[in-house]
Amino acid sequence: MQKIFIVCLLVMCFGFLQGQDVDARLKGIDTLLQQVLETWQAPGFAVVVVEKDKIVYSAGFGYRAVESKQKVTSNTLFQIGSCSKAFTSGLLGMLVEEGKVDLDVHPRTYIPYLKFQNEELDNFVLVRDLMRHSTGLPRHDYSWYLFPARSKDSLLMRVAHQEPFAHVREKWYYNNFMFLAQGVIAEKVTGKSWEENIKERFFQPLNMTRSNASIAALKTASDAAVGYQTMPDGSFQRMDYFPIEGMSPAGSLNSSVNEMANWLIMWINGGKYKGKAILPAAYIAEAMSSQMVITGALPDSEHPDIHFANYGLGWFLTSYKGHYRVEHGGNIDGFSASTCFFPSDSIGIVVLTNQNASSLPYVVRNILSDRMLNLTRNDWSRTLKSLQDTALAQQQLATQNVNSTKKVGTTPSHILEDFVGRYEHPGYGVFNLVVKGDSLIAEFPIKRFWLRHFHYDIFELLEITKYGIDSTSTEGTKASFTTNVVGDIASVELELEPSLEPIAFKRTPNKIEVTSEQLVQYVGSYSIGGAEVKIYTKNKNILYLFVAGQPEYELMATGKHKFVFKTLDGYSVEFLEEAEKITSVLLIQPNGTFKAIKKE
Repeated sequence: MQKIFIVCLLVMCFGFLQGQDVDARLKGIDTLLQQVLETWQAPGFAVVVVEKDKIVYSAGFGYRAVESKQKVTSNTLFQIGSCSKAFTSGLLGMLVEEGKVDLDVHPRTYIPYLKFQNEELDNFVLVRDLMRHSTGLPRHDYSWYLFPARSKDSLLMRVAHQEPFAHVREKWYYNNFMFLAQGVIAEKVTGKSWEENIKERFFQPLNMTRSNASIAALKTASDAAVGYQTMPDGSFQRMDYFPIEGMSPAGSLNSSVNEMANWLIMWINGGKYKGKAILPAAYIAEAMSSQMVITGALPDSEHPDIHFANYGLGWFLTSYKGHYRVEHGGNIDGFSASTCFFPSDSIGIVVLTNQNASSLPYVVRNILSDRMLNLTRNDWSRTLKSLQDTALAQQQLATQNVNSTKKVGTTPSHILEDFVGRYEHPGYGVFNLVVKGDSLIAEFPIKRFWLRHFHYDIFELLEITKYGIDSTSTEGTKASFTTNVVGDIASVELELEPSLEPIAFKRTPNKIEVTSEQLVQYVGSYSIGGAEVKIYTKNKNILYLFVAGQPEYELMATGKHKFVFKTLDGYSVEFLEEAEKITSVLLIQPNGTFKAIKKE
């Protein structure tokens, strides 16, 4: 009983001392942030505030796992998404100091296989351009998001087939692939994986002992959050962790606000943590200085104190009520984040939440900024919630306008089975179209979509999740199918990159297995206008067509008695049967269809 009394007394004293230590600028902040959690209908979030070389506030709100009611703490691990980017660029900053990397040479100096789609990028892109989003490439995010891969090298090879939208250094445009490239440069130069470099060069010296760089490590960690999507009715749908291994340098880190505090303390203190130099001071200054203009960001009536919007090296730069702010957000399935600091004020803020595509981190960031900088306190929760609601209403109106262009009463030009096949783009990847019941389904490596008919040969892709499909949704990406000169479905164009025309995926009909015994029935000589067409097999299981004066063509079975030329697009054959016997063949080609009679 005495032990219990002593413990209670210690808890009471600790609570009293903790209350005494609360910064006067943050009086009542717990209650306010709890209200933010409820207003934004988030499962949970954590926040930390640092000043100079110490934590002045750290707290968790809500749940890291809603189903089991496990609460968020300051040590809860979250996925931080693109807040990882400053770590990746920081590696190169270290390697520059060590004389191992030069930011003003072509990245091919370190990655010999790296190619771009045109000569300008191949000749003039610098490593520095990868770090400040100035290559001229747009995002092409669906290349890695819909077609993920575990290999960094295989993902990076896709860049050679990705179309730019601007000249080198003409415009700023966010690009995850270029941060992947930075991670690969670090790997090639050091002989260690990006993950090993992050652990050895940042996590260990910054005492970030629980932070990690993989989904596997996150799943086995204690006090780790799971991600959620907040539904319109306020309920939460649990989301699977996204397999981001191949694209890890762009956004795979997992950390807590308490450990991210050490990261910000280092930046605020010129690259030093507890007196030890981690990042070179010269790199710190360069990284948080303007390298590219994002937009003019002129002051207006709603934001009179925003004077610029630029990008450094792995950081967004802007003004906040007259104070210089360095910041980066992060979003990955089920998680959102914000990391920011005010270098002239020696103040930093990290907000991590397990809510998908959430504005909550920016609401909390601004609330705390007002207080820590002793500025006029805006009602950021109400203001930003109003802006979000207005944007959603405008989006719904825009969707209605799109639907108004729908041509009612149209049907696809082919039966659904004719759309089936393998679709490929070298800068993205491969997916398959199959028919299930009366529906056309697109099967991507880790996701599936229902193709809902819009009009003519245009469909909408609506994701099929473990919770089902929202058949009332009208926000699906459009898929427009095209035919070749003989009328077969040849490709599909998908709206995957807003800055470019739709991306075209070439169709290859699905190959079906035909036994050697079945192939024998097609073998023979066929006559057409005095010419001879020979059909024969090799190795018993491959069918070939040969006409004198031309090369032999391998045929690939796509249906009963139907074959396509393996190396010629738009050319196919269909064997005709009478009384259970092959009597002729139709030669289908761009300039017409011709019938050849089988010789006895």
